[in-house]
Amino acid sequence: MLKRNMKKLILLVFLVLTACAFCTPVSAAKQKKVLVAYFSATGTTKAAAKKVKKAAGGTLYRIRPVKAYTSADLDYDNDDCRATREQRSASARPAVKGKVKKIRKYDVIFVGYPIWWGKEPKVIKTFLESYNLKGKTVIPFCTSGSSGISGSMKGIRKSAGGAKVLAGKDLTDLSYKQVRKWVKNVMKKA
Repeated sequence: MLKRNMKKLILLVFLVLTACAFCTPVSAAKQKKVLVAYFSATGTTKAAAKKVKKAAGGTLYRIRPVKAYTSADLDYDNDDCRATREQRSASARPAVKGKVKKIRKYDVIFVGYPIWWGKEPKVIKTFLESYNLKGKTVIPFCTSGSSGISGSMKGIRKSAGGAKVLAGKDLTDLSYKQVRKWVKNVMKKA
C-alpha cells in the first residue's frame, strides 16, 4: 500500500512539473515596461516622480529644457516673465536636452509636471511631440499650488497623439502609500 501511494505521489509530482514547464507566470506575462518622465523646475515634481517610480518600477527620466528656468523666469507676479510668455503662446515649444533612448521599448509612460497657469508647461508639449507614441499608454501626473490636473488633460491628449492617455492625477502632498495605491489602480487600465 505504501509503495502504491509513493507511485501515485511521484506521478502527481511529475504531472505538476510537466504542466508548469509549459506555463508562463501570470506576472511575467503581464509585466509592462514603464518610463517615468518628469519636468521639475523647483524640485516638487521631482519628489512626486520618485514616488511614482518607486511604486511602478521602470526607468526615471528627467525632462530638461536646454535653457533652465530661473526664479525670475517663474515669477508669477511678472506678466512678462519667461513662463508667462511661453504659456500665452500656442506655438511655444522650449527645446529639451537629450532624448529617451529606445522609447519604443516602453509600454507605459508616466509624465509628470508642475501646473503653470492652469496647464502643463510648454516643455511637456515639446517632450511628448518629439516621439511617436502610437500604441503606448500615457499617464499624466502633476503637482500644483491650486489648479489641479484637469486643465492640462486636453493639451496632454493632443500632444501625445496616437497614445492612449489615461486620466491624470494631482500628486501634490500625497504620501508614498497614496501614490502606490493610485499607481496600482491606474496600471490595471494601462
